[in-house]
Amino acid sequence: MNSDLVPDDLWERIAPLIPPRPARRHRFPGRKPVDNRTALAGIVYVLRKGVSWADVPAERIGCSGVTCWRRLRDWTEAGVWDRLHEALLVELRRADLLDMDDCAIDGSHVRALKRGDHTGPSPVDRSRRGSKHHVIVDRHGTPLAVSLTGGNRHDVTQLIPLLDTIPRIRGRRGRPRHKPKRLYADRGYDFRKHRRILWARGIVPKIAQRGAPHGSGLGRTRWVVERTFAWLHQFKRLRIRYEMRADLHQGLLQLACSVICLRRLRTSF
Repeated sequence: MNSDLVPDDLWERIAPLIPPRPARRHRFPGRKPVDNRTALAGIVYVLRKGVSWADVPAERIGCSGVTCWRRLRDWTEAGVWDRLHEALLVELRRADLLDMDDCAIDGSHVRALKRGDHTGPSPVDRSRRGSKHHVIVDRHGTPLAVSLTGGNRHDVTQLIPLLDTIPRIRGRRGRPRHKPKRLYADRGYDFRKHRRILWARGIVPKIAQRGAPHGSGLGRTRWVVERTFAWLHQFKRLRIRYEMRADLHQGLLQLACSVICLRRLRTSF
């Protein structure tokens, strides 16, 4: 079962990024630590099935949910998911599977069942506590950067931070790519200030104007970001936020983006 949750191509990319465990200095140190691949299988199981950490089947996975949660915490703090996502983006660009000329950005609400950082009253869910996933994708829907905010944060507040979060993607001759040529967005991003910032950065804003009738034609390019949200929410743990710690939910979100990037690489074989 672990090979189904963590296939060889995924493990080969994650294993070099995991920090080594400190040496055990005691003569009788106790039980041997759980294998990293086994713990990763438990993390992916929770991400896919949406079960609680206490409900991880230890007899099937090979370790308890508490151990998986601790590895998720440690690897998130070590920045493993950021580096994994960046490495996969480099592979995609090297394989000519990344088209950053046209990018799209949007946000999606998710309900938060617990308190914690980056939660707030959601204006689309009767002011219930929630969070927002913000993502910027390339022309094919490949996630380039993702962030987490409170449910009451406006989408436009993450426009510039998401652009700044896009890594410098190598893989081809010449300078690394880190910004699109054209950025597509809905009416929620229609602010003169942000349009000026995009123009100053050499990015053409393709943003629907507020008050204008529907049918601008931008949806023919912008729909890919909606499909990416559908891909992300296939991971049941991301449909509702259960983690109180925002960094852990962000880590699961980045892991899901990495899996989407890996699926894109597989289709090119």
